Amino acid sequence: MGLVSAKDMLETARKEGYAVGQFNINNLEWTKAILTAAQEANSPVILGVSEGAARYMTGFDTVVGMVEGMLKNLDITVPVALHLDHGSFEGAKACIEAGFSSVMFDGSHYPIDENIEKTKEIVKYANERGISVEAEVGAIGGEEDGVVGTGEVADPQECKQIADLGVTMLAAGIGNIHGKYPDNWQGLSFDVLKEIQDITGQMPLVLHGGSGIPTDMIKEAISLGVSKINVNTELQLVFAEATRKYIEEGKDKVGKGFDPRKILKPGYERIIAGVKEKMDIFGSTNKA
Repeated sequence: MGLVSAKDMLETARKEGYAVGQFNINNLEWTKAILTAAQEANSPVILGVSEGAARYMTGFDTVVGMVEGMLKNLDITVPVALHLDHGSFEGAKACIEAGFSSVMFDGSHYPIDENIEKTKEIVKYANERGISVEAEVGAIGGEEDGVVGTGEVADPQECKQIADLGVTMLAAGIGNIHGKYPDNWQGLSFDVLKEIQDITGQMPLVLHGGSGIPTDMIKEAISLGVSKINVNTELQLVFAEATRKYIEEGKDKVGKGFDPRKILKPGYERIIAGVKEKMDIFGSTNKA
């Protein structure tokens, strides 16, 4: 199966009360691990790519070629969307041209009127090509590609203005942050999420910063319309831990343990396990 828009998978998730995971890819190992996990879990999946990660992998065309090649050679049969994460206006258009099946235009740092105008243009451009679109209201806390947010709570009325533009899914700040959650984190603002759900109807909502949010909060967020949950930091941490352990135990000095494929394998296996665990929590296992 080739790449698909995220529209159908998220509308189904919204209707049936589960969420599809977006797991960010950083290189070949990450992509292979996430696709393998999705196939084993029989779950739809969204591969997230930040503009910074795309630059690291030499560009959007390389990312599309790698993912499409893996879909074919790994015989992936579950629905897979390739999604630009926190994209700029120019980046979203470039991804669509390169062959991404879904994009996020993050205009949350603009005044609402400018966010609306730019989002409207991206929606028109994407709709003509069958591409799903995510928009954001209220900056998500933490750091994403050098942009730092403090965990704002979105204005529900502004959420409705963006939702009414015809976006596929809406990310709204409800106190969530990117990266590790600090000890003094106050939790998600479910009252605001409920208000956003009520005012945007059946619009699939997106929860960024899914790493480290307690399971009970995840499940409550899903019950309030969250249909897509983004995970990145948590997988980076277990990947780093497994790689560090391999080196510290001196396995790279035994035989051909220095082969990068062997060095990266423990981290690769931890990503597979971590993704499948999240899919179970999100309820997407066996929903492909």
